[in-house]
Amino acid sequence: MTAGVTMYSTRFCPYCVRARMLLDSKHVEYTDISVDSQPDLRREMMERSGRRTVPQIWIGDQHVGGFDDLARLEQQGRLDDLLKLAF
Repeated sequence: MTAGVTMYSTRFCPYCVRARMLLDSKHVEYTDISVDSQPDLRREMMERSGRRTVPQIWIGDQHVGGFDDLARLEQQGRLDDLLKLAF
């Protein structure tokens, strides 16, 4: 299992900004992989996730999806438990 949180993002995408804000509010350390002007990293993200949009977020080995998916986990009260398992 890969520990921690990994997010592929771009610098100015509003959903990426919101995902960072949510993770920061949880005081969670995460690896933020910028795909701005990085076609190889964007391709890696698409191969791992099967999606083209940013952000793409993993908690441990579990692909969560984008910001909407992350926010839904928070709204359902499931995000904290998932984060605990990743660290």
